[in-house]
Amino acid sequence: MNIYLHKVNKMITIRPASERGHANHGWLDSNFSFSFAGYYDPKHMGFRALRVINEDVVAPQMGFGKHPHRDMEILSYVLSGAVKHEDSMGSSEILRPGERQHMSAGSGVRHSEMNPSSTTPFHMLQIWLIPNQMGIEPTYEQKAFNVQAEPNKIHLLASKDGRDESFVIHSDAELSAARLDSNGSVTHTFRGGYGWLQVARGTVTVAGATLKAGDGFQLEAEQNITVSSKDGGEFLLFDLD
Repeated sequence: MNIYLHKVNKMITIRPASERGHANHGWLDSNFSFSFAGYYDPKHMGFRALRVINEDVVAPQMGFGKHPHRDMEILSYVLSGAVKHEDSMGSSEILRPGERQHMSAGSGVRHSEMNPSSTTPFHMLQIWLIPNQMGIEPTYEQKAFNVQAEPNKIHLLASKDGRDESFVIHSDAELSAARLDSNGSVTHTFRGGYGWLQVARGTVTVAGATLKAGDGFQLEAEQNITVSSKDGGEFLLFDLD
């Protein structure tokens, strides 16, 4: 669905949650904003450096066994539950809500993501960004961000220069997140006029459209957007070169 706002010369494309790719393997329930694995749609192959947004729910004591990646910037955003990460670099960590994870797969790495709980599923967004450098040394890091504790503020999570204590990523993109209180709002100015907003929880309103959890919002030729919420909402915001 394309919405053209002719008065301000903007183009906005809404990617409804209900139109995403979907796969349910019993232990894993996934929704794909862009083509991934067995889901292929030539109209949804990514947007600029943004290649993957997968929303995964993984059953207790299950997960993704050791598997390889290379030349991709990978970020994980846990919504509930916990994820145990192990990789061929020797990292072994548990990622909980409020903490974010970044891995530069670079020249090659193997890792696993398992649910350590015997009772509670984990729910997360996994993001892949196309790198602007190939064959770099793989790295892993995780840290806590105050997205929940400091609402109505855009928190920078990942950037090329690592400012504001964000992850340093090797991609032509920046990733931020915000949680809004009821009747809260934030405004963002894009660096180059391209962006993607992904609703993680609740509902938000932007450019006259109300979006719910799982909806995506692609922006082109855009300088500023204001995002608001009547009932509280949480979203990820990609600022793309």
